[in-house]
Amino acid sequence: MTDNLTQKQKDYAVFLPAISGFYATFIGKQRNEHYVDPARIPSHIGSMEAMNWLNPVAGLFPYRWSLYSGGHANLDLAKQDWSEDMVRNRDPGSLMLGDSGGFQIAKGLWEGDWKANSGCAKAQKKRASVLEWLDTISDYGMALDIPTWVIHDKKASKACQITTLDEAVAATKFNNEYFMTHRKGKNNGGAKFLNVLQGDNHTSAENWYQEMKDFCDPDKYPDNHFDGWGMGGQNMCDVHLILKRLVALKYDGLLQPGLHDWMHFLGTSKLEWAVLLTDIQRAIRRHVNPEFTISFDCASPFLATANGQVYFENVFEHDSKWSYRMAPAADDKRYATDKRLWSDGVIADGIYPRWQNSPISNQLLMQDICYYKPGDLNKNGKEGKTSWDSFSYALLMGHNVWMHITAVQEANRRYDAGEHPAMMWYKRGDYAQFKNIVEDIFAAPTRDASMKIIDKYDNYWMDIIGTRGFKGKKTKNANSMFNSLFTEE
Repeated sequence: MTDNLTQKQKDYAVFLPAISGFYATFIGKQRNEHYVDPARIPSHIGSMEAMNWLNPVAGLFPYRWSLYSGGHANLDLAKQDWSEDMVRNRDPGSLMLGDSGGFQIAKGLWEGDWKANSGCAKAQKKRASVLEWLDTISDYGMALDIPTWVIHDKKASKACQITTLDEAVAATKFNNEYFMTHRKGKNNGGAKFLNVLQGDNHTSAENWYQEMKDFCDPDKYPDNHFDGWGMGGQNMCDVHLILKRLVALKYDGLLQPGLHDWMHFLGTSKLEWAVLLTDIQRAIRRHVNPEFTISFDCASPFLATANGQVYFENVFEHDSKWSYRMAPAADDKRYATDKRLWSDGVIADGIYPRWQNSPISNQLLMQDICYYKPGDLNKNGKEGKTSWDSFSYALLMGHNVWMHITAVQEANRRYDAGEHPAMMWYKRGDYAQFKNIVEDIFAAPTRDASMKIIDKYDNYWMDIIGTRGFKGKKTKNANSMFNSLFTEE
């Protein structure tokens, strides 16, 4: 059972699995050593490369797009590291977006004073190594931004020495200037770079954009301007702000074909947004840039497995909520000698009400996941409580990745066939479909006309659930009002 997901992609917004370093280690190390005993690999999978979706020949579900973060990567490219080989030596036909690791700065995992012109040696060493890494392994790389939420988190502020919005903006500009000056250049085999937009409300997001937009301006930087946009903070979860920003980009000349062809939304996992972003992408292609692509990522397939959760079905109820469904998986040592198919066993034993098979799970046995018998010792020489070994996690991660990509593509297929999730239809006033509103916005003859349409549907934007689970009205909270009235010093 193989499933070529690359061929099924069509003109949808592109989901990028945010590859787990844990998962990548299994793919890479097996190329150089028996990291997993071949006898442990189920016969229908055969080899570890079957679990590598970036391998278009051997993969059970080839899919050419992914994201990998410098935050958990080995940035030292001078040393061979087989755990990184899934990314470093991927198929040349694949497309990799490299995340620069601003989250690690905010969490204090990359130590140093990250303020602009601080002269901190630790920060500079990391800045330089991240750029080299992105230029080497990525097709597109994210510029090294300081996430806005840092200034509201005392622990994060202390860790990176960024305490105000102005300092976050200045530090990001400093990083951008360094990247722009020292990048290899796309004409020299280097990566293209995305200009990351942050901001925790409409006011701060607008200020951030005005400070950063020049880095994408081909008139001001004809040889080394950035090549697209990364949407972080409020920009990636608030459709009202997203549409305003895209209109501004159109009329500021910063969505030009061949120059600004990619926009990525960080950490976007809600299934309904798969079709929402496709609608926006299609409208931009029709009216602004025919080469424009929107991508979005999340690490949910890997994080869910790490917590014992496995996707068992995807739900597409017309005019209702669309979602992935996951629940705790079977984990019992009594299954270690159980030769039933996994799909049969988990239903028969009431673990799941239904089960959707993937190319990974299609012929899995219960004992393939619940590997340890009572009395078996784990790799640390101890008897643990779980029946899973580390490869059990890798198998279920592969299944979850297929389920997530398939959900995104199936959502778009159903949407094109006339079905829709509830949030894609405005049920007040003129009962308009989201895709028709977006079409009108970008077909409008002037910037003012586009903005008037956006403003007309202000109530609708407040009803659309954002990618962080809250609705648009969260953008008009007390914090937003305070920032519109006062300046902090």
